[in-house]
Amino acid sequence: MEKRFEGFLSTYLDFEQGYDTSGYLRRTLMSFNESYVEAVREGLQHALQDESFGPSEYERLTNIEFPDVKSLRAYLQALYAYLFEGAEQQPTPPEE
Repeated sequence: MEKRFEGFLSTYLDFEQGYDTSGYLRRTLMSFNESYVEAVREGLQHALQDESFGPSEYERLTNIEFPDVKSLRAYLQALYAYLFEGAEQQPTPPEE
């Protein structure tokens, strides 16, 4: 997994930041240079397609626990839609 994507997850979607769905995340990401934004886009795409990327890997990076692969994939797909496809609301991770 690309280090910039891992850094994005551990910095902006960690246990403290991941539940803040006030709308800052897309603006923050888009304020970075194009190569960083593209690294995050590709990282999300890869995570959605990579069978080995599951709840334990996501929890290792963010300290947020998902009950299963299906719920993690749904969250990541919604996150991708929010960041790159204009979805209005940032998704919320599972409740603590």
